[in-house]
Amino acid sequence: MRIEIWADVVCGWAYIGKRRVERALEGLDAEVVWRPFRIDPMAPAQAVPYEEAMADPTVDAALRRCAPDLTPGENRVRVALVAAEEGFGWTWGPAWRADSHDAHRLIALALEHGGPALQDAVAERVMKAHFLDRLDISDRATLHRLAADAGFAGGGALLDAGAGDELVRELLLKGKAMGVRTSPTIVAGSEALAGAQSAEVIREFVLAARPARRLPEEVERYRHAESLLDQRDPLGALALLRPLLDAHGDDRNVLMLAGRCYYLSAQLGRARAVLERLVAATPDDAYARHLLGRTLQRQGHAEEAGPHLRMAAVMAPEYA
Repeated sequence: MRIEIWADVVCGWAYIGKRRVERALEGLDAEVVWRPFRIDPMAPAQAVPYEEAMADPTVDAALRRCAPDLTPGENRVRVALVAAEEGFGWTWGPAWRADSHDAHRLIALALEHGGPALQDAVAERVMKAHFLDRLDISDRATLHRLAADAGFAGGGALLDAGAGDELVRELLLKGKAMGVRTSPTIVAGSEALAGAQSAEVIREFVLAARPARRLPEEVERYRHAESLLDQRDPLGALALLRPLLDAHGDDRNVLMLAGRCYYLSAQLGRARAVLERLVAATPDDAYARHLLGRTLQRQGHAEEAGPHLRMAAVMAPEYA
């Protein structure tokens, strides 16, 4: 079975959770894959001293995504105590508020180029560097050394070439679409377990997890885009939808979802073009006609909007 851990490498509970997952999976035929999550997406590109950053109340608020049930201050005390219990010692604690995007790129690339074992080795070194060695893991030279130490000789060059950027951004959107809200979130089969639970709880969770129904990649992508739109993230939905538009630009469902995304993201020219295609192809689609009318209204074309809105209201009373 494949176990996915959606986590941020700057989240202390993610590193603690890693140790607990390792104990939970002893003797089981399972592989672990790391997926990106960001608890502090507004971290500056240039790392700043951690204690200085913690004086900023907006940072405290952001870090609640690592432990939603605790205040950030309570979380820092709690995670240090638990880390000591887990064998990390009393020197635990980051020295830097670091942007984790490049670290996530390196971890994703390790999976792509070397499989789960190499990826796990890279993830271990990155988290150890952040929490125990107190290094700046946003520093490119540091990431080069960590990749080499983990046996990922080409990792640094791939980072420098910009590899993995689009992959990580897309995985972050996928996690959001799946409902990942905290770090770590462990996914096994069709089930998800939030937080760094005990090894016993994790093992029971894995053993009880039902196999996930495997969907074609394009169907999964479409459903994730729908989920993001439902979460009022039309730009994220469009990012996932773009390959489907390229490959299936005449598919009615893909076009309708794109039209809704364009409308909700105020890309009214694109929304109009898509919706006019849909209405021309299926004149009795009340929703497409209604949305076209609303789009024309927002563009300031009230006279053109009127017939579409009236016809949609006749076809479907909810649009009256």
